[in-house]
Amino acid sequence: MNNSKLLLPIHKKLLTPWNDLRKGDCCGRKFEVVSDGYYSEETDFFAHKKCAEYSFERVSHPYHSIHPLSLASAPEISVRCTLCGMRIWDVYYSCQLCDVYMHLYCAKYPPPEVVDISDKHSHKLKLLKAWIEFTCGANCGEEGDGFPYRCGECELSFHVGCVRHTSEVNHSCHPSHPLKLFRGAPPDYTGGKCTLCGKGLEELFYHCSTCNFSVDLDCIHQPPPTHLLNLKGHGHKLTLVPRVMSFTCNGCGLKGDRSPYVCVQCNFVIHLDCFLFPRLININRHDHRVSFTPVLGVLDLVCGVCRKKMDWSCAGYSCVSCPNYAVHSTCATRDDVWNGKELEGVAEEVEDTDPYKLIEEGVIQHFSHEEHHLRLNKDGVVLYDVNKRCNACTHPIVLQSFYSCTVCDFFLHESCAQLPRKRRHVLHNDQLTLDTGNSLFECVACGVFCNGFRYVDGHKIFDLRCGSIVEPFKHPSHPQHPLFLLTEEETAICSGCNELASPVLKCIEDNCGFVLDFKCATLPQVVKHRVNAYPLSLCYGEKAKEANGKYWCEICEKETNAKTWFYTCRDHCASLHVNCVVGDLSGLVLGRPLNQDRITYEVVLSTSMTRPRCSACFRTCLYPSIMITLPGEYSCSIACTLKIWRKIFMYW
Repeated sequence: MNNSKLLLPIHKKLLTPWNDLRKGDCCGRKFEVVSDGYYSEETDFFAHKKCAEYSFERVSHPYHSIHPLSLASAPEISVRCTLCGMRIWDVYYSCQLCDVYMHLYCAKYPPPEVVDISDKHSHKLKLLKAWIEFTCGANCGEEGDGFPYRCGECELSFHVGCVRHTSEVNHSCHPSHPLKLFRGAPPDYTGGKCTLCGKGLEELFYHCSTCNFSVDLDCIHQPPPTHLLNLKGHGHKLTLVPRVMSFTCNGCGLKGDRSPYVCVQCNFVIHLDCFLFPRLININRHDHRVSFTPVLGVLDLVCGVCRKKMDWSCAGYSCVSCPNYAVHSTCATRDDVWNGKELEGVAEEVEDTDPYKLIEEGVIQHFSHEEHHLRLNKDGVVLYDVNKRCNACTHPIVLQSFYSCTVCDFFLHESCAQLPRKRRHVLHNDQLTLDTGNSLFECVACGVFCNGFRYVDGHKIFDLRCGSIVEPFKHPSHPQHPLFLLTEEETAICSGCNELASPVLKCIEDNCGFVLDFKCATLPQVVKHRVNAYPLSLCYGEKAKEANGKYWCEICEKETNAKTWFYTCRDHCASLHVNCVVGDLSGLVLGRPLNQDRITYEVVLSTSMTRPRCSACFRTCLYPSIMITLPGEYSCSIACTLKIWRKIFMYW
């Protein structure tokens, strides 16, 4: 293979020919197709040889000459090739104006205009260059639409795929017998899956009835290699066993049911995908890089992602800095855990994540407030001051040590001041950066609007409370067990608010079922409200049993739900709704001007003897904080503020 570089339209960096078999980053089947191809070391991007050599940004096609076809990546919705009728999985060409889609192969190698298939039809067939609906005259007999082959004498139409694919092929993974083309639903005895890759068989595949050996079209066009040699993955050459068989994979420790690669010398068995795991990666569950380890060693380990016990005799990912940390290979490379970047050969950048400089004992200079020094207060004299709020998390300063500015009204909880400037989070695969911007944003984890500090990467924004959550997460409502995020998409009923939520933190102990959404997980444990002279505490678990019976919220005067958390006073003689106590504006810093669309707003405490009336919903403002939108105009919630914004812009 020569060393000349090429520029691939779907990747704007030069690529070098690459002999090693790898999974591709070029198409939607990146974790299923293995081949040699082209590679960019700068971006760690690998393109299959087929994808690289077939791809041009725009092509003219003889069967769609009115518009050029444009190259596109894997489609988000299910589409079929206009020419062959088969589903498109990976890189393809399309004309969005005409809803024309074509495989790379069909675009570069269009079917001939006239074919002679005497074994299927007695007359020559001509490919129509017009889109029509038809019923296929071949064995499949199915209805279709697109460009068919047409017999002018019999007026029969045929799928291009039915005409194009030969009736039988010889396959390198099944040399005993030829495989015959099969159209339609696969027989029950086949199990409905390709013997080689395990994917479901579609309406067109090849089959050997003598051996019950079925192969889908992908494995026909690009069969898996019969031998593999990758000394980083294993010290010997591996041989493919192309058959349905049960085995335990030495790569991931999971059961397999077909076509593994084996090393008889070592009694080593592995899935093809597991043999090609990346060597060094970052995952969102751990602060350090983790590296692929063929055998973890005799250690009692629990996977850092799924929390299940690991088989030490199998491969996995481990951390050099943390000897007791390991992750299943399949868990570490999940799409919601790993960002897909291989880091082998990439130097690790040493970043200064310290948020402050120590000036002297108890005095710091925090990066968010460099103009003045902050002094630590540990004497506990501030039991609860509603006017003192942490500028980072926006919660009040209460029964906690905190830093205060020696010149102005700037406060930080000691715990908030210590948070790193860079960190990883279970809900995002790339590193987050601590930002102190003043703009309004909605936290992607809890849905609360905030203008305090936030952890940011691109469009992913977490408020400081949600961004600080790490696994295992311990919450006072469930002290017996820690909580974990299992999958980002999982939905469950939150034990705090009794509502369906996602994402959620769960207790993984058997028969426990305790679940918290991020909003309930970050509620303040103690708050102060005008309805009571003393601070109110969040009530759940055993505390809720002490407050049994029927209670009405003293703020909205409606009955409280015994199945949800509530706030109560120290003698449990009252119960108040969480939202009534905290309010919809709890994520906004008091007194800090908020600039939005050329209008300045300010959040203040509702401390007057009479509650103001909201200018949007016209109800009395019940919450502890209100927003001054215009002189003499107030809003009680984010929703009401948005209504006022829309009303203002209607007159502009």
